[in-house]
Amino acid sequence: MNAPFPEALRRGWCPSTLKPMETGDGWLVRLHPPGACLTPAQLRRIAALAARHGNGLIEISARGNMQLRGVTADSHPALVATLLAERLVDEHEGDGPQRLTLVSPLAHPPHPSGASRSDPIDALALAAAIEARGREIAGLPAKFAVIVDGGDTSSLEAFAGDIRIVATAPGRVVIALADRLWFGPVAEGDAGAAVAQVMARFAARRAQAPDAIRRMGDLGATELAALCDLPLTEPPPHRPAPRRAGLFALHASHAALIGLPFGRVEAAALDRLAQAAETLGCPEIRLSPWRGLAFRGLSEADATTLLESAAAEGLITRDDDPRLSVQACAGVPACSRAEAPAMADAARLAPVLAPDLAAGLTLHVSGCVKSCARPGASDLTLVGEGGRYRVVIGGGARDGAVATLDLSALLTRLQRGQDLHARLSAAGRLSGPTK
Repeated sequence: MNAPFPEALRRGWCPSTLKPMETGDGWLVRLHPPGACLTPAQLRRIAALAARHGNGLIEISARGNMQLRGVTADSHPALVATLLAERLVDEHEGDGPQRLTLVSPLAHPPHPSGASRSDPIDALALAAAIEARGREIAGLPAKFAVIVDGGDTSSLEAFAGDIRIVATAPGRVVIALADRLWFGPVAEGDAGAAVAQVMARFAARRAQAPDAIRRMGDLGATELAALCDLPLTEPPPHRPAPRRAGLFALHASHAALIGLPFGRVEAAALDRLAQAAETLGCPEIRLSPWRGLAFRGLSEADATTLLESAAAEGLITRDDDPRLSVQACAGVPACSRAEAPAMADAARLAPVLAPDLAAGLTLHVSGCVKSCARPGASDLTLVGEGGRYRVVIGGGARDGAVATLDLSALLTRLQRGQDLHARLSAAGRLSGPTK
């Protein structure tokens, strides 16, 4: 790439279609499809654009965003023009978040009959209302996140957010700020306005000290309480971890939730999967925060057929697939900041820890301390440093390490009966037997 990288696009931005991020394999362009929803034909089109204007690698992030890798200074203008002209992305000017909300890809409106498998609220409609209001608020951080949890079996408790909305009864929700203070309950129809008020007050407070206040969690309890006029309340009951892949029954149809290994797929494989969905008459595809795609509106037989097609491509179709419990960034050589080949090494570590990952162990392999793939803590975090990894148990990339090891040592010492596996067990990070 001979063209200079524009100052507005340098590393440190939250990338978007208009503002890519420089990486080791070119520019990373993040797409925000309208409503995080695509048709099979649109998905095929994006796969074609990824191959034509990038290196053919497509990713889905932990926020359920789609990313194209390997875009160049020369190819970027044509890519943007096509994405906007064909309405494949929903972009707006400004430094705030391009997408505020995170919703389950299986969310669906309550059925008038109150039938089983109906959500207590219409999470998709509430999220759309919050997105519209949020665009009118200046000063929100680029990575500001509102979790809209419809209260169904696809719990979003594992995802961090500045604001969390959880349905607790038909038409009723509670709202959390920084996952510390809970407010409500409030009617579903009034929740959008309440959240908008909180966001506006937070943006005004942040304007007073932008360097010190980056996320809502930077505020103390008193400051958080001042953001919301609703009464304080108790948090909702804990819900079991959701299934993240496989066949799902919705109210009147089925969905095939398919994961991408470590959030990445080649354009050709994605095109074949989208073509299969198109042939089966799939009307809607939603991006999944479990780094995958939810193909909705299918019959049970057709959803099963699509899952079989995905498995043949090497994609994730079972909830017990160990790769689902591993978060890994691109690493060397795709990222110029990385100090280790995180994604490639994650693929070798996953089989070693497969029984533990299937039982709930969380593993984060980060190419550097920036921790792009998972900003929070994991049961086991490996942080690239000079070609080796700092080993952190029960923490994040910036926490203290118990050792610094190369991949060969990790593959040995994380096996059952070895010392690192025993340390994970002693720290309460493993639920199964250690021998």
